Amino acid sequence: MKARVHVSLKSGVLDPQGKAIGNALASLGFTGIGEVRQGKLIVIELDENNAEKAREKVEAMCKELLANPVMENYDIELV
Repeated sequence: MKARVHVSLKSGVLDPQGKAIGNALASLGFTGIGEVRQGKLIVIELDENNAEKAREKVEAMCKELLANPVMENYDIELV
């Protein structure tokens, strides 16, 4: 089973990378762009067939290492 973890900064947390991406897109001539937020995608292959147990493992990974719960949100997708 694979897990996809989408990590993004919480609303209200400054995102300098997102701002730089937005500025670069504007300088390339792309118009009509509002706020740009940058995040990360982490794909983990798990040796687990039980979806509930897999989610629990990945949740623990997120809390301990993959995301900073003070500044970041995360979303887990099992595939």
